[in-house]
Amino acid sequence: MRHLRQLLKLGLVLAIAAVPMAARAVGAKSGIAAEAQAARDDVKATLGFVPGFIKALPDNALPGAWEEMKGLQMNPNTALPSKMKELVGLAVAAQVPCKYCIYAHTEFAKLAGATDAEIAEAVVMGSLTRHWSTFMNGVQLDESKFRGELARMMESGKKTAGGKMPPGAAAMPINSYDSAMADIKQTFGFVPEFLAKFPASGLPGAWKEMKYVQMAPDTALANKNKELIGLGVAAQIPCKYCIIVHTELAKAGGATDAEIGEAVAMAGLVRHWSTWLNGMQISEQAFKKDIDQLVRGAKKAQKAPAPR
Repeated sequence: MRHLRQLLKLGLVLAIAAVPMAARAVGAKSGIAAEAQAARDDVKATLGFVPGFIKALPDNALPGAWEEMKGLQMNPNTALPSKMKELVGLAVAAQVPCKYCIYAHTEFAKLAGATDAEIAEAVVMGSLTRHWSTFMNGVQLDESKFRGELARMMESGKKTAGGKMPPGAAAMPINSYDSAMADIKQTFGFVPEFLAKFPASGLPGAWKEMKYVQMAPDTALANKNKELIGLGVAAQIPCKYCIIVHTELAKAGGATDAEIGEAVAMAGLVRHWSTWLNGMQISEQAFKKDIDQLVRGAKKAQKAPAPR
């Protein structure tokens, strides 16, 4: 009997203690709902309407998701210009792949002034990073050796900056395995392991594409920007080798820590929204209509006369 009274007393104590906890839970839920509504109001004030893919977010996810998008992707005053952020987003989206994100980042990149050539080159850089990530991880390169060879390649690159040929070197056609190996050796002073291990039948084409796109100084995108795009793709694969390469080459091209951080953060943002859009099977047609409406609104705002 005494034992029963003790249990009843304990139950009463626990029940009493649970009252303020339940009240706090209700209060927290109410606070989240209010914050979510404030976020929706801000979305409408900023964009002119609340897109369906944002409206569908749960209350507890909406405030943070919107603040990050607005503060990073939509902010014109970050380290990277809007065009570059959208090109990073497009390259990441293209190799996820995410149809929603490809459409959105293509339209936003064009809105920010990207040319068809820049858009194509961003996508090609994404494909190159995926290509070499697959091969280097597949053959299990030794990371310490890879880092050492990268340092040698970059030292050689300093001597050929701006597309200059190495001293005493002559341009040569790349049309066979032997000619590709000779050109690689002439370019770097040696043949890096990841290229030496590449199948002979595919090396000429693989080397030529790397040289003519990523390494060329006179393409649509500056080398720094190509490397930042590659880094964004590499970070979310993820590929250690590619992260190392693109980070070091981006720095060599003049990228700041802030620019590097934003490229990686944009890649993360694309993965975030890609997961949400695909996982919830958002209507692709409705999504495109929302993006088109956003672009029309932005163009109208660009044409509006500045307030005096």
